[in-house]
Amino acid sequence: MRTKLKWSPGPGVKLLGIALQDAKNWVISAAAKPVGICPDCGARSRHRHGWHNRRLQDLPVQGQVVKINLALNRWQCRHRKCGRRTFTDRLPEIASPYMRRTERMAEIVGLIGHRVGGRPGEYLMHRLGMPVSDDTILRQLKRDNPASIQKDNIRVVGIDDWSWRHSSRYGTIMVDLERHSVVDVLDDRSVESAKAWLRERPTIEVVSRDRCGLYAQAAREGAPQARQVADRFHLVQNLREAIKEQMSVYGHAHVRPILSEDAIASARSQQRRARLAHRQSRQEIFDTLQALRQQGLTYSEIARRTGYERRSIANWLTSNAPRDRNRAALNPTSPLYFEAFLAECWKNGNRVGRHLFYDIKNRGYTGSRSNLERLLKVWREVENLQSDEPPPDMDVSEPVRDPNTGHMISSVVAAALCIKPRGLLSDRQAGKVNALKQGSTVFATMRGLAMRFNGILRSRSSEALDEWIDDAIATELTAIMRFTSVLRRDIDAVKNAIELPWSNGQAEGQINRLKMLKRAMYGRAGPELMSARMLPLNHRI
Repeated sequence: MRTKLKWSPGPGVKLLGIALQDAKNWVISAAAKPVGICPDCGARSRHRHGWHNRRLQDLPVQGQVVKINLALNRWQCRHRKCGRRTFTDRLPEIASPYMRRTERMAEIVGLIGHRVGGRPGEYLMHRLGMPVSDDTILRQLKRDNPASIQKDNIRVVGIDDWSWRHSSRYGTIMVDLERHSVVDVLDDRSVESAKAWLRERPTIEVVSRDRCGLYAQAAREGAPQARQVADRFHLVQNLREAIKEQMSVYGHAHVRPILSEDAIASARSQQRRARLAHRQSRQEIFDTLQALRQQGLTYSEIARRTGYERRSIANWLTSNAPRDRNRAALNPTSPLYFEAFLAECWKNGNRVGRHLFYDIKNRGYTGSRSNLERLLKVWREVENLQSDEPPPDMDVSEPVRDPNTGHMISSVVAAALCIKPRGLLSDRQAGKVNALKQGSTVFATMRGLAMRFNGILRSRSSEALDEWIDDAIATELTAIMRFTSVLRRDIDAVKNAIELPWSNGQAEGQINRLKMLKRAMYGRAGPELMSARMLPLNHRI
């Protein structure tokens, strides 16, 4: 008897028999109790009106499929005051109406769909002895995870954007920072949708966001009672970009701006100086490696002494002179291939990115629009800097070289080292920082500001922020002054970021998970399915 109870699909069912069909499938015959209970009046009835069979799929046994033939009755309700004439046996503990699977199997199907997805879930379910199609798995997942979000228990929310398609279409993700879970996924990135979402939840007290002005406006209009918090990571990142811009003496490496004739002559002279300095440094490195090799040292010993990779040393020593780095030939995948046409359109007033993209697309351009926008961004920045007033004089010093390798330290490396605390620097990085301090007074000034700014962010007190902004402006460094002006426009959110423990790190992590799910589904998931997989399973938030 205990064996039969283990095969029973659930309470309220009488087990009639168990049979192995075709040596593959187990078939369980069962019937409901011979008494029906009216769902309206609760009266018991033994007057059978008819019967029918339901065929349900259940959990497997040792990898073999289990199917249930369940005989259900249709009863007559003889109670005089009841408006229902007939009713059918209902067994909610076993299966919902019209379902082809038991509730316990439907739970497994929803779990597999939530964690794995449709097609991989189909393969896994077949291997486990529960054959289900991918469409059924996704349909079960959407049924279990309706987008019914409660509106009265969210206090701290993090908002960030994510891309359906890069540089083309974006969505918005909402994260409950207290519960560490996603609460909603919006299929667009707009002030209206974010504002409407926040307005429906008046209990929100804190809104954490990045430096995007779109979400700042949505939070001001949709949740005026909430305190906005700027993300600390993005604050440090913006400072690093400002330092990089200030340290970038020779402009961009791959993009040429449109300048006036005087500016072009100045830029060419600076490029010529940079090219000569770079060639001289390569010659010195070549002479050093040749001298070490003539002393009889092996490639491994030279690599240990100089810090270069062994393969690079072999490439240096196999030639009789330093090899020049030739610029790759332009092809239609690069917008610089159409630079003359783009410059003419730019001077004629055609400066809309999508229009220029369409024009060069007709001329044979095979690259992406984002690549074109990077070129146009440089042109816009140069045009914004050009004004009637002469630009402020910048401290243009000779490029600083790495004391270990002799290479010039790029602005990207200098900016990354400028914001890194001394205790986290390796020996090589500390040597670069010391060389940069000695060779560039601008770097020394900006590193002092960066270390003070990091200390303020970790101090939980915003009293020193105003003084830091005044000192940053007093340096008269163009990029740093621009950073402080943007900081002042968002000063309340910046001060909240210093004083409050919340940040947008959780939202960034959830976006990484969303990207993984989107790519695993080959980018074919719609908003409903994406939301069902991102939200907690069987949520009723």
